[in-house]
Amino acid sequence: MHKHLALYGVIDHLLRKDSGVTYIDTHAGRGAYSVTAPEMARGLEYEDGVAPLMRMTPHHPLLSEWLLRLGQQQDNPQKLMFYPGSPWWLADRLRAQDRLELFELHPGEFTHLEHQTFLARAQCRQTDGLAGVVARLPSSTPRTMVIIDPSFELKQEYSDVAETVSRIQQMARHAIVLIWYPLLPAARHQELLDHISALGVRKVWRSELVRRDPGAQRGMYGSGLLIVNPPWQVPEQLDDALAEVAGCWGEQAGHTSSWWCPE
Repeated sequence: MHKHLALYGVIDHLLRKDSGVTYIDTHAGRGAYSVTAPEMARGLEYEDGVAPLMRMTPHHPLLSEWLLRLGQQQDNPQKLMFYPGSPWWLADRLRAQDRLELFELHPGEFTHLEHQTFLARAQCRQTDGLAGVVARLPSSTPRTMVIIDPSFELKQEYSDVAETVSRIQQMARHAIVLIWYPLLPAARHQELLDHISALGVRKVWRSELVRRDPGAQRGMYGSGLLIVNPPWQVPEQLDDALAEVAGCWGEQAGHTSSWWCPE
């Protein structure tokens, strides 16, 4: 939800202008998920993450609107049965002048993706998304937004993502880029941050949402998000909305942010 709330806020800003946007998702997954699917039933992470938020009364407008739209996809607005992935959030607000391009390399996930009825206007490609996004730039529309959310199961992916972000900025200097990364006790994400800094990527806002104490148990304790060229006032909106999210989760949770690489 960290990534999707930020994505929702960025789209809100982009829709204020009539000029078209090309949205590119480099690791689209299957596009949407049922809580009864084996992959979600195995970890039940949503029970400790997004599910409590659906029972809260949000105050921040961005969080309120996002939760309202999420609830509208459920039989019961306060009980999660269907979770929309990034492709769904993008397709849901796609206008006639916009384009949506999705990459997914995994054969099983791609099969699900290409059969999602809500993606009728999307171009789905079963290929490596990091190479694919570079090949698709510059886009044919005046504005471009890229979402990068790999599995990070391979250590090499951290440096590969950094290199791709640098290439994107060289080919489409004003493109908005969202990069999600996991927070794990081993702190492997630091390689991504160091590499992006060394490559000279500019105007980067960094957000980290912590769900629990890093030493409490094994596995992911939170998530990080970098936004290259964030739209005006979006960081401030996300700061306030994510602070409210952390407050819902309790004392161990928290959100921090900074202009990590200024313009």
